Amino acid sequence: MSKNAKQKEDLNFEESLKRLEEIVETLEAGNAPLEESIRLYEEGMMLAKSCVTRLDEAKLKLKKIQKNAGGALEETDIEN
Repeated sequence: MSKNAKQKEDLNFEESLKRLEEIVETLEAGNAPLEESIRLYEEGMMLAKSCVTRLDEAKLKLKKIQKNAGGALEETDIEN
């Protein structure tokens, strides 16, 4: 893993999302040279994947186990 990739991995969700927004703004402006645009695109894809993974992990944590009416244990969303 490259040093740059490791640094991106160390970002928390909010930092990753903010950096992803910065990348999108830069790419939408269309002012970056081709090579820089490609690098930014690759970085953005990595950040987007990281954010989705973290959201999926958070969803799993928002589950709880409780007894249903019959007394059996079942997993439900924490919102229920």
